[in-house]
Amino acid sequence: MPRGDKSAYTDKQKRKAEHIEDSYAERGVPKEEAEKRAWATVNKESGGGNKSGSGRGKPDDHSASKRGGEIGGKASASRSAAQRSASAKKAAATRQKRAAES
Repeated sequence: MPRGDKSAYTDKQKRKAEHIEDSYAERGVPKEEAEKRAWATVNKESGGGNKSGSGRGKPDDHSASKRGGEIGGKASASRSAAQRSASAKKAAATRQKRAAES
């Protein structure tokens, strides 16, 4: 099996990676980088490719997703409204610039 082959992954893992990739892309992450991050997240949570079938494998560990959500909330809550607004404006400008480039 060549490196990067996704045939050992279940349909659920593939859907999950696609959803994560879309989420990164919405935030302005380049497509290739978003795909890498998505599969890294799936691998961290599920331990790589799973064989299908009832009762096979280990349950998924969602600690990476949970931690990411907590970090984002803490960072936002510790900043003033003006800082959050300035950050949002800067992010919007970056997304527009990147969209125009591609």
